[in-house]
Amino acid sequence: MTEHFRILVTGSGLVDEAQEYALSKRCVLETGHSSDTAEDLARRLKEFRPDGLIVRQGKITAAVMDAASSLKVICKHGVGTENIDIDAAASRGIPVMYTPDANFESVAQHSLAMILTLGRRITSQDRRIRRGLFDKRGYDGIELGDSTLGLIGFGRVARRLVELVQPLGIRVIAYHPSNRGDGSSSRVRSVESSDAVFSESDFVSLHCPLTPTTTGLVDRRSLALMNPHSFLINTARGGLVVEADLVDALKNDRLGGAALDVFEVEPPVEDNPLFLLDNVVLTPHVAGSSDKSLLNMGRSAVDNVVAFLRGEAVDPGSVVDPSDFRA
Repeated sequence: MTEHFRILVTGSGLVDEAQEYALSKRCVLETGHSSDTAEDLARRLKEFRPDGLIVRQGKITAAVMDAASSLKVICKHGVGTENIDIDAAASRGIPVMYTPDANFESVAQHSLAMILTLGRRITSQDRRIRRGLFDKRGYDGIELGDSTLGLIGFGRVARRLVELVQPLGIRVIAYHPSNRGDGSSSRVRSVESSDAVFSESDFVSLHCPLTPTTTGLVDRRSLALMNPHSFLINTARGGLVVEADLVDALKNDRLGGAALDVFEVEPPVEDNPLFLLDNVVLTPHVAGSSDKSLLNMGRSAVDNVVAFLRGEAVDPGSVVDPSDFRA
């Protein structure tokens, strides 16, 4: 008889289809809550005694891991693992995995939508017409042909975004902070530094992980390199951007606009000054979420955890290298 495995899913849990898939793999599931603190998670692990942990929301600290001696593997439901203490897991012999192929299409499409929304001034025009201002005078939406898109990070999302913008006639340059991965493309010009991306681009789109090296990458200095009519898009991680510096640049017309799906603090505080700016587009960390991606992430996370627990071969591309998250 196939062995049962106990899996705790933090945060919002798995979509129904992914839950059914997990049950078909003879998993016993327990789901947390999106508001769970590290202390709440530790209590849940102590009570449930899971073999595996699938992480949607919540901080997975050393204390959380120590709460269940049965814990053997952790998998992120998605790609961003900054809420998991990678070093603590490694020191305990607990591999950390993620689902790199599950939601890149959704994030790439969301990034494209933000580029189009900024360039065509969609949200600002929406606000104007809702205030009764049906007036074409002063409209300054741009056509994207002959503009330059600068990518910081050139992983799956960025490479797919290159494909999506090609029909629009956009030039693309890219910088890969880790100097790893497939940076080769006849449609992309590689540059040697993030400074080159900031200074040469009409649109700068962030697609790199949050590490000690990339934290605060977009700050007063880098924003000063950007053209005052250019735009910043962040569908990666909020900690890449120093929000106070971004607000200052936007308020003082040193930047044309910004589109953010992620924030330094999530959820952002109610009086976040970004909320008051008309040249900003905001979404609540949903770039990677779609009807297909949520199912893909859930199934992939279940497959990773179950394969490891059964002693089967796992995709090495789904295993996090702790050295990637050290300065």
